[in-house]
Amino acid sequence: MEERKETGPKREFICIDIGGTAIKYGVITNQDEVLLQKETPTNAKILGGKGLAQKVHDLCKQLIQEFPNVEGIAISTAGVVDTEKTEIIHASNAIPGYIGVNYREELADLNLPVEVENDVNSAGLSEYVSGSAKGTKSALILTIGTGIGGCFIEEGRLSHGNTYSACEVGYIPIDGVAFQDQAATSALVRSVAMLKDEPECEWNGRRIFECAENGDEVCEAEIEKLARRIGKGIASLCFILNPQVVVLGGGIMARQDILRPWIEAGFVSNSIPLIAKNTEIRFASHQNAAGMKGALVHFLQKHPELA
Repeated sequence: MEERKETGPKREFICIDIGGTAIKYGVITNQDEVLLQKETPTNAKILGGKGLAQKVHDLCKQLIQEFPNVEGIAISTAGVVDTEKTEIIHASNAIPGYIGVNYREELADLNLPVEVENDVNSAGLSEYVSGSAKGTKSALILTIGTGIGGCFIEEGRLSHGNTYSACEVGYIPIDGVAFQDQAATSALVRSVAMLKDEPECEWNGRRIFECAENGDEVCEAEIEKLARRIGKGIASLCFILNPQVVVLGGGIMARQDILRPWIEAGFVSNSIPLIAKNTEIRFASHQNAAGMKGALVHFLQKHPELA
């Protein structure tokens, strides 16, 4: 997969990134130019899957009015996606009733081609094409947030697996506990709140890092434990996938200045020299637009005539 080049006509596409709490939406060109980017609450618990699909429909209709020359709709979304059918085939209760929603059918009246990809896969594609994994042969991309998501790309090909659920790494048991239950940001918040004997709602990743920088020994110790666990999980995944690079994304990964030494220490101590010396850990370069851009990468792979 090569980076898109400015050789053909500039084309515009609606790009939507659906998360559990927010929808990022806008218009991006085939030359990677973001013409518009906005955000709105998902309200998934209130709307449910069908209501959410209707909200996406309304956003697309609004964007078509603002950008009448758009030539397609590229969607990145939480949940497991059948990318051939553009249908959600598995989802958590973060979006009730999401299973069975088919975006190609929901948006059919807009008369534009529609393609849908999982949000972590989309973020991974954006990193592979124009971000921290650009120019590599193989990359494992992990997003560390409320849970842990992952995708694996080799020679430009994204691995989907038999049921479109390849690289659901958050569920992999590490020392008998799911990887995300001990190494996601939510695990850090939970452990700090418990040790402080305070409600979890009073803590978040940003506050924990701020407290650690101000000398809070509990927060610093828990950050170190979390980072080493992430490194251990990466080592386990590298034994299976053997990627050239591992790219880490998600909110707290912006603090790579603090996390990198401990993650690398956890990785090296749980790996073998051959893998440890030949696997580079990098941090994601695309931030808020990653899902939107990756959705467009996926769309253009499906419609090369529009690239």
